[in-house]
Amino acid sequence: MSITETPADMNIVHGVCHHDCPDTCGWVVETNHEGVAVRLRGDNDHPYSAGELCPKVNRYLDRVYHPDRILTPLRRTGPKGSGEFEPVSWEVALQEVGERLSDLVKTYSGESILPFSDAGNQSLLSLQGISSRFFNYIGASRLLRNICGPTVGAGLSMTNGNGNSLDPMEIEHSRLIVLWGTNTRLTNRHLWPTIERARSAGARLVVIDPVRTITADAADGADDYFLQPLPGTDIALMLAVMHIIIRDDLVDREWVDEHTLGFDELAAHVATHTPEWAASITGLSIDDIERFAHDYATIGPAVIRTLVGAEHHENGAMFFRTIACLPALIGAWKHRGGGIARSVGIWHGSVVDEAALERRDLLAGRSPRTLNMSRLGEILTDTDPPVRALIVWNVNPLVSVPNAELIKQGMVRDDLLIIVHEQFMTDSAKYADYVFPATTQIESVDVTPAWGHLYLGWNEPAIEPLGESVSNPEFFRRLSAAMGLTEPSLFDDDLTLLRDSLPGVDLDELREQHHMRVPYPEDGRPFGAGEFTTSSGRVEFVSDRLEQMGHSRLPEFVAPQEGPGGPLADRFPLQLMTSKRHLRFLNSGYSHMDTHGGAEDGPFVEIDEHDAKQRSLNEGDRVRVFNDRGSLDLPVRISSRVRPGVVVVPWGWWEQHHRDGGVANSLTNDTLTDWGGGVAFYDTLVEVSRL
Repeated sequence: MSITETPADMNIVHGVCHHDCPDTCGWVVETNHEGVAVRLRGDNDHPYSAGELCPKVNRYLDRVYHPDRILTPLRRTGPKGSGEFEPVSWEVALQEVGERLSDLVKTYSGESILPFSDAGNQSLLSLQGISSRFFNYIGASRLLRNICGPTVGAGLSMTNGNGNSLDPMEIEHSRLIVLWGTNTRLTNRHLWPTIERARSAGARLVVIDPVRTITADAADGADDYFLQPLPGTDIALMLAVMHIIIRDDLVDREWVDEHTLGFDELAAHVATHTPEWAASITGLSIDDIERFAHDYATIGPAVIRTLVGAEHHENGAMFFRTIACLPALIGAWKHRGGGIARSVGIWHGSVVDEAALERRDLLAGRSPRTLNMSRLGEILTDTDPPVRALIVWNVNPLVSVPNAELIKQGMVRDDLLIIVHEQFMTDSAKYADYVFPATTQIESVDVTPAWGHLYLGWNEPAIEPLGESVSNPEFFRRLSAAMGLTEPSLFDDDLTLLRDSLPGVDLDELREQHHMRVPYPEDGRPFGAGEFTTSSGRVEFVSDRLEQMGHSRLPEFVAPQEGPGGPLADRFPLQLMTSKRHLRFLNSGYSHMDTHGGAEDGPFVEIDEHDAKQRSLNEGDRVRVFNDRGSLDLPVRISSRVRPGVVVVPWGWWEQHHRDGGVANSLTNDTLTDWGGGVAFYDTLVEVSRL
C-alpha cells in the first residue's frame, strides 16, 4: 500500500491548518470505525500546500490525544501562577463565572471586561465568531490586536493607499526575488517550491536579514547573495537604493510620471542619502549597496517578498511606507511577477462580511475604550478605570506578548478575574481563576482564510470533542446563557454564522470542494492598471496625511530610542532579536510537547565570536541575559550567524524550559511603533554576562 492510500474501513475527513502561519495547509484526517483519528496527512489536492505538512503539524494527533490536555473545567485552588486547580462541572463553573461577570457589568460597566485573543486559531468562528458578538453586546473594552500585521498595512497604505500585495505564487514569473526580513524556508516553507521554479527559469535570489538564516544559506547560486544589515536600519538601505536608482537614471520615468506623486521632492530628499551614508548606518559595504540597487532596477520583473518581522521596530510602519516606494520607482507593478508580495489577507477580506460576523450593531451607539494588546502589562497594572476581568482564548500572552514580567505583576491581582479557554495548562492559564477545555481543530467545524495564498479552506470536524471540551463559539454561547443574556444572535449555530459572514460563498460547494480561490486580478497584477486608493489616486512618494499625523511627509530613517545609539546603550550594548528558529514548534505552541520541543535543543543565547571574547565566554557557558525588565539564565552558542552587537534568544519556549522561570519576552520592549499600533520588541537592548 502506498503512503497516500487509505484502508477501506477508514473514514476520510478534509480539514485545514488553523495556525498563525501564511501557509494555511490543507490536510486529511483518517478515522477508524470507533471514531478515533489514526492518521493526519497533507491534502495532495490542495493547490498551495500540495500534500506537504510542516514538522509542527505533521504530528498534530499527538496534540489532540496528548495526556496533558485539559478535558474538564478547572477552578483555581492555589495562588495565582501556582497551577493548582480542581475539576469542577460546567454547570458550577458557568454559574460562578456568569454571576461574577454580570456583577462587574452592573457595577462597573462592560468596559471593566477585556477580551484577549489572537490568531492561535485564525479560523473565522474561532477567532471572531460568537466572541465578537458577546463582547459587543456587553460593551466590553475593545482589544487592538496589533502585535503582528496591522502596522504593515498602516505603512503600505501611506504610499499605496491600501495593503494590497502580489499573490506569492506569482513569484514564479519574477526574475529578481528579494526576500527581505523573512525566513521563507522555515516560516513559509510551502512558498519555497515556487521560488525554486523561478530560479530554475533564471531568477536571481537576494536575501536581506539581520540574521543569517537557513533561507540566507540558500542564496548560493552564482548570482545570488545575502545582505546582513544591522537590525532596524533597513530604511537607510532603501533610501540609498532610491538615491542610486535616481542618480544613475534607472527610473521608469513614464510610469512614475503617470502613476506617482512627489517624485521631484523625493529625488531632492534622497540626494544626500548616499551609499556612504547608508553604509555607516547599516554596516553593509558600499559595493554591496551599489550592486543591490543596480540589480533591483535592471533585472525584472523584480519582486520583494516580506512578511511581518520588520514591523517590530520603532520605525516599523515607516519600513513598509518606504519599501512601497521601491517598486514604484522602477515600474515593477506593471509586470506580472513584479511589486511586493506581503499578505493576501485583504483578498480574503473581500469575501468575508466582518460586520455581519461580529454584529457591530450590537454596540448600539456605544464607543467602548480601545486597549492595545501589546501593552498588556501596562493595561493590567496602570489603567484607570482598571480592567477587572480578563477573558483569554487562542493565545498564551505570558509567552507571546512583550514585557512579560510586568504582565505577571498584573495577573496576580486578587481583584482581577481571569478566565481562560484552553487545551493545555499554559503559562497564562496557571494564573486563571477558571480554565475551560477547548477543542482542537479536528473537533470543530470552521472556515479558515489564509494570508499567504488565495485559497479559503473548509475544516470539517473529524472526531467528536474529547472529554468536555467545546469550541470557541460554543464556549461563548454558554457564557452568554450563564449571564442571562437573551440576544438571539449570541446563540446562532455555526453554519448560520458562516452563512452570514460569507454571503457570496456557496458553503455547500466549499464544503464539498474543501477549498475555494478568492477573487484576485486575472492578469496576476494587483496594481496593473496603475490605480491606487490614495487621495491622489497615485503612489504617494510624499504624503500630506503622514505630515498631518506629525511624521515626515517623505520616507525617512529615524533611529530607535532603545537602540545602539540610544540612552541605554552604555548599560545594555547588545541588540536582542527573539526570532523563530525551531522546526518543530510554532510561536508559543508545541514547545511543551516532547515530540516537538523535546526534539529541539532548548532555549539558548546566540552571540558573535567577537562579543563572546570580550566577555570571556566559551561555547556552552551559562550566562545571564538581562536588562531592566528581566533576566534569563541561558547557555551560550557562539555563532557567525549574528553580527557583532546582536544576540538572538529564540522565542516560543515556556517558563518550564528556563531555569529561572522567565521567557524570551521577559526581556522585550513594549514601546509602540511610529504609527499603526504595533510593538517594537526587536528594539530591545540587553547585556550578557557569565553567571
